[in-house]
Amino acid sequence: MSDVTKSLNFIEHIIEDDLASGFPKDKLKFRFPPEPNGYLHIGHASSICLNFGLGLRYNAPVNLRFDDTNPAKEEQEYVDAIKRDVEWLGYQWAEEVYASDYFQQLYDWAVEFIKAGKAYVDSQSAALIAEQKGTPTESGSNSPFRERSVAENLALFADMKAGKFSEGEHVLRAKIDMASSNMLMRDPIMYRILHKAHHRTNTDWCIYPMYDWTHGESDYLEQVSHSFCTLEFAMHRELYDWFLDQVYDTNKVRPKQREFARRNFSHTVVSKRKLLQLVEEGVVTGWDDPRMPTISGLRRKGYTPESIRNFANTIGIAKRENVVDVSLLEFSIREHLNRVAPRVMAVLDPVKLVITNYPEGQEEWLEAENNPEDESAGYRTVPFSRELYIEKEDFKEEANKKFFRLKLGGEVRLKNGYIIKAESCTKDTDGNITEIQCTYDPKSKSGSGTEESLRKVKGTLHWVSIKHAIPAEVRLYDRLFTDETPDQHKDKDFMDFINPDSLQIITGYVEPSLLDANVEDIFQFQRLGYFNIDKDSTKENLVFNKTVGLRDTWAKIQEKN
Repeated sequence: MSDVTKSLNFIEHIIEDDLASGFPKDKLKFRFPPEPNGYLHIGHASSICLNFGLGLRYNAPVNLRFDDTNPAKEEQEYVDAIKRDVEWLGYQWAEEVYASDYFQQLYDWAVEFIKAGKAYVDSQSAALIAEQKGTPTESGSNSPFRERSVAENLALFADMKAGKFSEGEHVLRAKIDMASSNMLMRDPIMYRILHKAHHRTNTDWCIYPMYDWTHGESDYLEQVSHSFCTLEFAMHRELYDWFLDQVYDTNKVRPKQREFARRNFSHTVVSKRKLLQLVEEGVVTGWDDPRMPTISGLRRKGYTPESIRNFANTIGIAKRENVVDVSLLEFSIREHLNRVAPRVMAVLDPVKLVITNYPEGQEEWLEAENNPEDESAGYRTVPFSRELYIEKEDFKEEANKKFFRLKLGGEVRLKNGYIIKAESCTKDTDGNITEIQCTYDPKSKSGSGTEESLRKVKGTLHWVSIKHAIPAEVRLYDRLFTDETPDQHKDKDFMDFINPDSLQIITGYVEPSLLDANVEDIFQFQRLGYFNIDKDSTKENLVFNKTVGLRDTWAKIQEKN
């Protein structure tokens, strides 16, 4: 077996086996079929990368198909968001299609089913139908309406379509086998009555096809060759094939359904119902809140398409469900941003530092490297003056030898600037340090080439000039849940594990170069982490979101626990 063959995932092996068995490569076609009833999340990103990645690998078209068969939950807002997400991830679909495009064809086929004795109108309640389904170990029982005449079924189905009945009064069921070991084959419902406006067809229809009836037939109408679903649809495959059997033309491509494992993620939930609950109850500000696992939320938080695609490739495709640690996603964004994010200076918890021997009123502009990982990123200049902000945690009056930041009598280098020495400090009545007084060595300027500039000191601090500092709103985001699997507890609700510290809003100070930045621009605040500019930001009020820290702090927390 070649190394190339070994590296294929099991989905790719299925395709390669089909090609080896004579399936024409030019007939390969895939699809990504979201239901527009919510925003896509990181789990969907894996499916997007799988299907569109196969399209790129095999130079085959990939449709974006909206499975819009439930007008009670679907909205145009979700359609628009899904299209934005797929495009942002870097993919382009061959055709934008909708299950609702096929409503007439599906109805016409359903009429043919009735004429062939393969479908009937059932007038029982949903509870009775469910009761008659039986159990996994006991056969179901036939509906009393199962042997209605073709003429009566056709008339009732036409009246259902015409809106003459109320919701729940009738359904159309396929006539298959109430004794089947697969309960999904026990006369599944094909149509139900819903008097609700559809986001595309408005009130043209008041009967809507069920997903199982729609899915495979839509694949067939689009001539999709391989239909990849998550594992919960494995039991549906028999029904998928039965429905295809009734309409299949041997001169056309017959779609093949195969399943892969859904990915669950630690410290979050990915159920659309639960995500909607977070939005509706105001736990988050919306579907694109940076604490949400949605693609829109990750984008707003500062994640890049490259990092998400790389993450999807890293976790791969599996046959068994498992929980993926979200730290792997965070590693992926760190790795990418380390290569591409410009370095800037910002102070988030400031204390004033005064260089007493620096001339009052004097300022200078120091040269600073934009990204040591990217030579082409060039340099910028940052203003320096007598009064600066540094981080409070970067100064102690007294400290042991392992503290390499500023302490009384000790020296550090100011990033891109001079070596300073702490001489004294001022405190308020509560004993809090309000100002640090330092002296500097005028000959120690970074990059000047002097003997003093080459002198080694163990600590380097970031800083901003107070005179030039730009105040900014900084939103410090953390994981939304404190528990690794918040929705896997039988005795507790997932909302019980909301992290009360998932968002902290502070005022920080940034260097003036950031006034020219745009929404979604991402930076490394040196020594602090990666941050991006939020959509709420304006030139008058900069707003930054914390994307991720420079290191995985949760790993340390878990080690302590």
